[in-house]
Amino acid sequence: MVFTLRRADGTSTWQKRTGPTAEFFAVHDLTHYAVETELELRRGFYGLVAEGWALTDFGTPWPRGPLPREALPAEVIVGCFDTARAAGDRLTAEDCNASAAAYFANAGLASPVSVTDADLDRVRARLSELVRRWQASQPGETMELEWGGPAV
Repeated sequence: MVFTLRRADGTSTWQKRTGPTAEFFAVHDLTHYAVETELELRRGFYGLVAEGWALTDFGTPWPRGPLPREALPAEVIVGCFDTARAAGDRLTAEDCNASAAAYFANAGLASPVSVTDADLDRVRARLSELVRRWQASQPGETMELEWGGPAV
């Protein structure tokens, strides 16, 4: 699978994904899209890519430095979804907010995350639709999503 993100200015970043982690990262990145669009988190993963971050900027050795503070809520919420999915659990607002509070407290920050179960239901609905589309796609087909956040 090739994951390509095209920016409004015509540039792109891409990554070929194979092996056992390919499916995890496909769903993980779709989770980012659902979280960031439904919760209007405009400077998460997709917002940073729109600003010019490359896929290789997200991970060791972190060539652009640590993630901006504004990106952390999306990362934490997506991490909560990933953890719940791996455990076969349904993520609740109470659990997500508690995880976020612990994460930010550990960093010496107040948590900016305060989601409701209705928020998470919207994310789940969008994510279910996205995963269905992705799983229905055939090899060589393209799944296109529009990013409504900032364009550079």
